[in-house]
Amino acid sequence: MMRNVNYVLLGAVLGAASFGVAQKADILGRPATAAISDTYRSLNLFGDVFEKVRTDYVEKPQDQKLVESAINGMLTSLDPHSSYMDSKSFRDMQVQTRGEFGGLGIEVTQEDGVVKVVTPIDDTPASRAGILAADLITAIDGETVQGMTLNQAVDKMRGAVNTTVTLTVLRGKEKKKLEIKLTRAVIQIKSVRSRKEGEDIGYIRITQFNEQTYDGLKAAMQKFQQEIPADKFKGYILDLRNNPGGLLDQSVAVSNAFLERGEIVSTRGRNADETQRYNARPIDISKGKPVVVLINGGSASASEIVSGALQDHKRATLIGTRSFGKGSVQTIIPLGQNNGALRLTTARYYTPSGRSIQAKGIDPDIMVLQDVPDELKGKDDLKGEASLKGHLKNGESEEHGSQAYVPPDATKDKQLIAAQELLRGVKTAQQLATPLPAVSTEPKSDGKASDGKAPDAKVPEKAPDADKKN
Repeated sequence: MMRNVNYVLLGAVLGAASFGVAQKADILGRPATAAISDTYRSLNLFGDVFEKVRTDYVEKPQDQKLVESAINGMLTSLDPHSSYMDSKSFRDMQVQTRGEFGGLGIEVTQEDGVVKVVTPIDDTPASRAGILAADLITAIDGETVQGMTLNQAVDKMRGAVNTTVTLTVLRGKEKKKLEIKLTRAVIQIKSVRSRKEGEDIGYIRITQFNEQTYDGLKAAMQKFQQEIPADKFKGYILDLRNNPGGLLDQSVAVSNAFLERGEIVSTRGRNADETQRYNARPIDISKGKPVVVLINGGSASASEIVSGALQDHKRATLIGTRSFGKGSVQTIIPLGQNNGALRLTTARYYTPSGRSIQAKGIDPDIMVLQDVPDELKGKDDLKGEASLKGHLKNGESEEHGSQAYVPPDATKDKQLIAAQELLRGVKTAQQLATPLPAVSTEPKSDGKASDGKAPDAKVPEKAPDADKKN
């Protein structure tokens, strides 16, 4: 019976392909006929391989698993962010975007066959156990992650509350091997955290963009406005460092909290008529106060939408290091009948000035590097989107990642200190920028002179006037 179902499935695919391409044949003529032939040959090849595996593999495979693996292989070959989610993974994704799920609290990606930590989520088992950004997870409970999809690895890290899991982690340039045991918990993601810096600055950290983010931001800003007298209020620090992104609509809403008018972001698909523009409404709840945004190599996707919008509108000064460079939009497409969903890259996004930051990132107005402890040097940088295999290209001038280290002690956080000094007028942008290493112009030992020159540090044009879960 299952064999009949599979052939019906394949026949439906062939029929759909035939119908879709046949229409082109009517319009385009013979070239489309060749395309029909090529499509049939490819699908027939898939059918032959599928049947051969079902009948001759050393152990009886699960037909559903074969189909799902084939679909996922097709999607993951497109780019690093497209994938197939089975029904369980789809449910998990929905729970996560709501801001609550069971697990360890790690944002991860996949690189060279292993699972790479983008960032541990604040106040979760992962952060408390000492998991760090750029750690490589090679095994989960002793089972290697080689050969697993990212979704499969995430599934293994999730589980019932109060059960344990052991991660095998490689850390730093030396690939130091660590065994870290964690206890699973209900991960309630409080995506917005805030505090006063002194008595005159409101600090807001957004850890990711889920359905609660804008409401949390609005509540924090209103609280500051009640607690800090308007004549003493120097402004806001919006910390988006190591924020991996999230929901597009939340990034638009967060940007709008600091803007009264103008475009926030546009998304452009394959066809020109698919372009969508998201514009600010006159609801700037920051009341025009100055804004400094902190970014680094772990700031991705929705974080970059907010950063780019506020930078282009000259509404905020960006401090830190270059962002990750994920400039694509993923659409979640439910497949119905408990068949899961596709996570498919459907568009690139552009900042208000028309910049695509795909594989380039957002450069800060003021670059400030952190002092990294000796034992952490070599693992403080994230490679960025441009280093991911199969990433969408963006011309010739792609940029790789940057420093993603944030000191746990705020008194040693040079980027945060720089933001406070800028808002309080203690230092200018030029004084705050980290000098780039000088390049010697003395003749080399082989008699050839170096023509290298350190570029000027980027500074803002002026001081601040007052900024789909992947």
